[in-house]
Amino acid sequence: MTYTPKRNTFPRRTSYIIAAYTVKEGRFRDIIKNIGAGGLFVRTSRKVAAGQPITLQFPLFNFDQTIQVTGTVSRIAHLGFAVTFDEPIDGLICKKGHFPEIVHESDR
Repeated sequence: MTYTPKRNTFPRRTSYIIAAYTVKEGRFRDIIKNIGAGGLFVRTSRKVAAGQPITLQFPLFNFDQTIQVTGTVSRIAHLGFAVTFDEPIDGLICKKGHFPEIVHESDR
């Protein structure tokens, strides 16, 4: 069953995480600019078609461990594209109003 949240069902947090992703145009690496349990936004100048499946790998809570998620490119913008995950990332669901700590490339 596919998970389809309304846009911004889950809160998002500003991020600076390098992600590898695969779409029909190829395999690339770019920066995740914001992320939440239901999706994220990748900043890029690449042209990626909306509505297509995407697989992403990136560190989230620890630089030594990457996660892999699948989703759909849900929106195209001038400076990148949004992704809606097939399943929400449980570790990013806010509990009692607190967003969990995530890694940032600037912390390396």
